[in-house]
Amino acid sequence: MAVLELTNISKHFGAIHAVSDVSFAIEPGEVVGLMGDNGAGKSTLVKMIAGNYRPSEGSMKMDGAELVLHKPVDARRHGIEIVHQDLALCDNLTAAANVFLGRELRKGVWPLAVLDYATMYRRSGEIFKELKSETRPRDLVKQMSGGQRQAVAIARTMLSEAKIVLMDEPTAAISVRQVAEVLNLIRELRSKGIAVVLISHRMPDVFTVADRVIVMRRGRKVADKQIARSSPEEVTGLITGAIEQVA
Repeated sequence: MAVLELTNISKHFGAIHAVSDVSFAIEPGEVVGLMGDNGAGKSTLVKMIAGNYRPSEGSMKMDGAELVLHKPVDARRHGIEIVHQDLALCDNLTAAANVFLGRELRKGVWPLAVLDYATMYRRSGEIFKELKSETRPRDLVKQMSGGQRQAVAIARTMLSEAKIVLMDEPTAAISVRQVAEVLNLIRELRSKGIAVVLISHRMPDVFTVADRVIVMRRGRKVADKQIARSSPEEVTGLITGAIEQVA
């Protein structure tokens, strides 16, 4: 059974049709590359999955059940997590503090309860180990590389036992070595049965780690193909309009 299924999803802002009649399904442990030029509708589509926008038309299902999201916290309750391009991390805090930000653990009885740093450090370390990341719980985020920062953002999604992780341009503006780290993190999510939607302009990254690629142009889905059956040249043609649409 598909972990997420979209059927004829559309989003209109007045006369502007940002997304029109998009359907696709994502299986557990599948990495799907979502590609398209600026204004193609990728961000709007992802915001509907993440609970930021309500679809104007169409329906969503999760694990076969109807999915209606009113706000992002609803998506999180269903196991949908998003890693934003800016990562939304606090540079002055440790990796562990960022992982548990807004979900801090406490010990003791109110009003004498205090933060349980030991457990948060231990659990963060376990998650980093699961992700095969060298990130350490006590390190400050401001001292970290781009790849380590991504590890912190991804670790945060694993606290809530995510079923789907939406990743917005995770390899933008980082070094080649750090790109390899991030792609390995995505592979680790896949190995745990977590589905990943990878929004990216970087063709090599998508063709390295994704199982499928979905291409959008002017708000419409123009391709949904297995990576093995496509090519960077074909995807480039679909993005630019040189190729209209493929089955």
